[in-house]
Amino acid sequence: MNIMLFHSTYGLRPAVRAAADRLRAAGHEVWTPDLFEGRTFETVEEGMTFNDGIGKEELLRRAVLAAAPYSERGLVYAGFSLGASIAQTLALGDEKALGLLLLHGTSDIAESASVDELPVQLHVAEPDPFETDDWLSAWYLQMQRAGADVEIYRYAGAGHLYTDPDLPDYDEEAAEATWRVALGFLDSL
Repeated sequence: MNIMLFHSTYGLRPAVRAAADRLRAAGHEVWTPDLFEGRTFETVEEGMTFNDGIGKEELLRRAVLAAAPYSERGLVYAGFSLGASIAQTLALGDEKALGLLLLHGTSDIAESASVDELPVQLHVAEPDPFETDDWLSAWYLQMQRAGADVEIYRYAGAGHLYTDPDLPDYDEEAAEATWRVALGFLDSL
């Protein structure tokens, strides 16, 4: 499977590279574009400030440019938190998208979004301050209306970015469970 994996608001950190290596070891081809052009951050607040300075449109432009050379092959879009929201936007706009793997995040869905049974898998903490229960319920219904085939996995007590071993949110048990399920999802595509 060809996977375009987008980083979180912390930037392209070691955890993203390690995730890409894990996916490669499972037989997938993975690209990890650096949307922040080498910048990484120690706190979510620093990353969000930098992200706000770039702007959503510019981040999406960078993501589209990164994916464009590979999209004809059919991509699975994936991402962590902010990167998941970017992956979701690209997948919903790419008629050749093969799947969408969301780790720790979602995004708004355009009313006009329409896909043909796009397989979508979301992994998120429970509770998650960025992905509230009400938001996730509405998101799920909108994704279904758009035509996606959605699975949601919640991890009680885990922090927001629980798959990153370098952050306080890290939860080894939840992270390993996420990777087991996510790898099975990718193998099914």
